[in-house]
Amino acid sequence: MQYLLMIYQNEAEYGKIDAATGKKMLEEYGAFTQSIIQSGNFKAGDRLQPTTTATTVRVRDGKTLTTDGPFAETREQLGGYYLVEAKDLDAALAIAARIPGARFGSIEVRPIWVYN
Repeated sequence: MQYLLMIYQNEAEYGKIDAATGKKMLEEYGAFTQSIIQSGNFKAGDRLQPTTTATTVRVRDGKTLTTDGPFAETREQLGGYYLVEAKDLDAALAIAARIPGARFGSIEVRPIWVYN
């Protein structure tokens, strides 16, 4: 089964880390990503640009409305994701717990809807 692992962090806090800590974190992400590629769990994944680059789209009464920024104000913002293959939720949760960002933010794990 496939699961989407959404990585949330506080962008303002992340922006305060020093260059050495940021470099170490990127190395940890690289190692984690390579490990799930090698294990066969990796399907896709990317880091996202900051929420300041986001645009929200809504269609109301046939009209497209756009607003700058994310839809909701939150303490943590979506910073990236992994799409993984795992045998069950427990396996997906174990993978999510290994994501470096779990130490500073949170990882939301959601199963992918399977259409029959």
